[in-house]
Amino acid sequence: MKIKINGEDKTIADGLTISMLLDDLNIKKVGIAVEVNREIVPKTTHDKVLVNEGDVIEIVRMVGGG
Repeated sequence: MKIKINGEDKTIADGLTISMLLDDLNIKKVGIAVEVNREIVPKTTHDKVLVNEGDVIEIVRMVGGG
């Protein structure tokens, strides 16, 4: 299915959860925030929320500093 991740069109397998998508993309789950269709997805639900056709996903890594 087709989705958009951080502004790029991607084709992924059907039936993936947010957690599975992060694994497929080799993204460490520590220090990130995930937004699906402009709504933050709590980390506690990453293994339950399914990615759907046409979803727009933003994955942001938290950066410290001043």
